[in-house]
Amino acid sequence: MLFNSLIFLVFGALFFAIWPWVKKFQKSKLIVLIIASFIFYGWWDWRFLFLIIFSGCIDFWAGLRMHRNPNSRKTWLIFSLIGNIGSLAIFKYSGFIAQNIDIVLEWLNFSMRLSDNIPNFALILPVGISFYTFQSMSYTIDVYKGKLEPTKNIYLFFAYLSMFPQLVAGPIIRARDLIPQLQQYRIVNETQRWHGFKLIVIGFFKKVVLADNLGEMVNWAFYSETPFQSTSYWWIIAIAFTFQIYYDFSGYTDIARGLAKWMGFHFKMNFNHPYIAISLRDFWQRWHISLSTWFRDYVYIPLGGSKKGEFAAHIFMWITMLVSGLWHGAAWTFIIWGAIHAFFTSIERLTKWPKYLHKSIPGIIFSWFFVFMQVVIAYVFFRASSFHQAWEIVKTMFSFNHVHYHFADINNLIFFGLAIFFEAILVLNRYFVQVRYNKKRIVFEVIIYAFLITMIIFFRGPEAAFIYFQF
Repeated sequence: MLFNSLIFLVFGALFFAIWPWVKKFQKSKLIVLIIASFIFYGWWDWRFLFLIIFSGCIDFWAGLRMHRNPNSRKTWLIFSLIGNIGSLAIFKYSGFIAQNIDIVLEWLNFSMRLSDNIPNFALILPVGISFYTFQSMSYTIDVYKGKLEPTKNIYLFFAYLSMFPQLVAGPIIRARDLIPQLQQYRIVNETQRWHGFKLIVIGFFKKVVLADNLGEMVNWAFYSETPFQSTSYWWIIAIAFTFQIYYDFSGYTDIARGLAKWMGFHFKMNFNHPYIAISLRDFWQRWHISLSTWFRDYVYIPLGGSKKGEFAAHIFMWITMLVSGLWHGAAWTFIIWGAIHAFFTSIERLTKWPKYLHKSIPGIIFSWFFVFMQVVIAYVFFRASSFHQAWEIVKTMFSFNHVHYHFADINNLIFFGLAIFFEAILVLNRYFVQVRYNKKRIVFEVIIYAFLITMIIFFRGPEAAFIYFQF
């Protein structure tokens, strides 16, 4: 079920009509939340509910067994990891693995065509599988490390795992953050409702006005058989996609966080204006924070982090970034995207250039420009359908042979400019405007959000699923 659909408005209205009455009773609250979440997810394809149930039952049981039999903790952790990673391998990576095995076998003059023999069900990517499997795995890993006491209440566990606002595209919530909230009776006051409303409106504005309108021009460029071979054109398209994916994904998490506030829960911030980052380390502390910290805590640090020397730290960082790329999609273009970030992060660590450039305003400006350009170029590989397409686009971006603007549709350029302007306003409001609530401020906010709602109604782009649904 899409947030930006009519059926979700009906679903949301019914849920929040019932929620205030049932949340007073712990068991009823959990059951209603699970049922609502299963309806929300099952609206896409009810058959894949069994995959969530399968993954959840494995980790719920593994958590209990680790607690009751401490000597066999590692066995049950491996059991949990095999179950979750196995699901990802079957439904997300089986085609990719088979295709690459076929290529290697062809080099060796063998022909097996494994990719032709994959069952059809394994070629359907369940929506949000990477999110809920990572969320479920974090539960058992934290129990294994002794950071979390496993719950004996299966309703509580599935309410945590399947909570619909963040089920299919994050943020990835840790059990130690959400389960205690689920165990409490949380009263929602007017301030929380207002902040939740603002997050939801901003999220919808980001998605349907900015991301979907930018997506129209980006999709045409990447799908067109005869795109414009212009340096200026591809720089605009690449930057447009950089903002499209940001607004699409941060818009989803804004809506999720807003809905959670209405329910009485708090989800941590998942995006903190990543495009003002002045180093790659700064960027990854601002972009998709719940996933970045997941890979830090469950991949990079367990590998050894920075405790085994500088060279080993680089190797572990490269592994983490490549795995992150593969997490995003079963294609070499995603792995290359991760490798580009790893390469420039290695340069940053080796040269320590932020330490020297951040001493002056011009240095900070150059740092921002360098990081933003690297992010934009990496996103070309992220968005392209093949390495060849991405490479041809990057070559055109740096050819500087054809710089013209006759291709530009005025409507596309308006939304392109609006996307940049809107982020600038949000940054200024967050870092430079001191908010003092009074009657004038409230009236001003009401006018602003009424304007945003009007834009959502009349200037929405072509309806599209959230980009991160495919991950």
